[in-house]
Amino acid sequence: MRRRPLLVLVAAVVTMFVAGVSGLIVSGRSVPPAEPVTTATPDDVPDELTEPDNPNRNTPWDAGSAFLKEWEKGDLAAMRKLVHDPPEDFTTLHQAVDAALQATARVFTPLSLDEIDDSTADLSFTGEWTMADGPPLKLTSTVRLTVVKRQWVVDWTPDVLHPDLEHGDVIERRNLPGAPYRLATREGEPLPPNSYVDPYIGDLTAQAPPNPSAGGWRVVIDKPFDDDVEEVYRHDQPAAEAPAFTTTIDRYVQMAAARALDPVQKPAAIVALRPSTGEVLAVADRLGGKGAFSSAFPPGSTFKIVTAAALIGAGVTPEQQVGCPAQYQIPGWRMISNYQNHDFGTISFRQAFAESCNTTFAQLAVERVPAATLSAQAAAFGFGATLSTGAGGTCGSLTEPHNPDALAEASFGQGTVVATPLCMAAVAAAVQSGVWRAPRLLADAGGQPASVPLPPGVAEGLRVMMSSVVSEGTAENTGLPAGVSGKTGTAEEAGQDDHAWFVGFHDDLAFAVFVKNGGTGRDVAIPIAARFLNAL
Repeated sequence: MRRRPLLVLVAAVVTMFVAGVSGLIVSGRSVPPAEPVTTATPDDVPDELTEPDNPNRNTPWDAGSAFLKEWEKGDLAAMRKLVHDPPEDFTTLHQAVDAALQATARVFTPLSLDEIDDSTADLSFTGEWTMADGPPLKLTSTVRLTVVKRQWVVDWTPDVLHPDLEHGDVIERRNLPGAPYRLATREGEPLPPNSYVDPYIGDLTAQAPPNPSAGGWRVVIDKPFDDDVEEVYRHDQPAAEAPAFTTTIDRYVQMAAARALDPVQKPAAIVALRPSTGEVLAVADRLGGKGAFSSAFPPGSTFKIVTAAALIGAGVTPEQQVGCPAQYQIPGWRMISNYQNHDFGTISFRQAFAESCNTTFAQLAVERVPAATLSAQAAAFGFGATLSTGAGGTCGSLTEPHNPDALAEASFGQGTVVATPLCMAAVAAAVQSGVWRAPRLLADAGGQPASVPLPPGVAEGLRVMMSSVVSEGTAENTGLPAGVSGKTGTAEEAGQDDHAWFVGFHDDLAFAVFVKNGGTGRDVAIPIAARFLNAL
């Protein structure tokens, strides 16, 4: 009976030993000895993705945030290390953005992460650039991320800089032009209002150079492939007074010309020039459009200035005696008559000019001035020239006379002769200065015909003759200021009332007054000229 407890004890010990050995064998079958843990770099590990809980793998948020932090500092070298295979324009585009914005600081704030799959993700962020000379620039964009060798890295594209930026685009700063130049008189004052110069303002404004003072700046994306420019940022400077774009217009001469035209009921114009320079001092134009510069009309007897120049050049002197009959029969051709058939008999060439004898000029032209000579003389006074005044313009034209009738008609400004008021003002200016100068509205109009000196003795003779018009001829006792010299003209045009002309000069000012279908030069044009000149 005493052996039974001992046997039970032995059995229990054996059972415990067997159970312990079995447990040790089972548990030790799948566990290798412990080894030290090492940190792998992207180049040290295989390309396969690691498990999500691998402590060696960064997150897309980490990669994107690190890139944004280096961007804030402007460390392009550090940024490149965080980018997988940076494209050639990575550095240049970042530098271009910095140069364009010239920001004093940058702040980038990650917003949200969109994990597209196990190897791609998008980190959206806001960026704010602080400007030294403008409000902050704020935008939202995206950093693209991808997995390369078990690590999240930036998959850089230009749209990280701006959502609309692509490879091949150019981003740059461009100055905004300042306020456009304001047209000004020669004194620097605004062009006088209500002075009938409006038709010329557009052309003159177009000649103004860009304002060198910047009106602010903007940053644009230039897309050469789309031929498009997109504005990214704009900063307008506070408006400043526009600089003056000076014309040759004299404020007081312009106002005097305008007020002289105020009571005129017919289309009319006054052009005033400075003979010594060719500068247009005034253009008061009520002909419609730029009629004073571009609309040509028969100049009538004002063209006798041109014919007289040719005759003086041919040897006729102002005091030479000539005939001024009421009518002159061109041998074998037509009859020429004076205005209202006035007969002045034999008088000096100067007096014939002063009384505006058509018969005298017709006869002398037919006898002493070949057609080619008259055409050449007209060309010397600008006929046929295109005038680059700054607002366009032409002088006039004369078709070379082909027979005595045509030559006679041309001699007193009829037939094929036409001229603009600008042209005839330039003719008067040439007499005063002795040099034909192309008229201009700008200091540097450019492309103008060359100046043409009048032959010796011609200007002197014409001055004497034009003075006689006022002292004893068709402009006598008409209220003109002392010292004015000029020439009247009454021009016929088929089917219309006569055109009224008066052209002349006073000191260093030459002028042309024209009234379309107005009547006679003495009765209509001279009173306008008198109001104009007496106001100066």
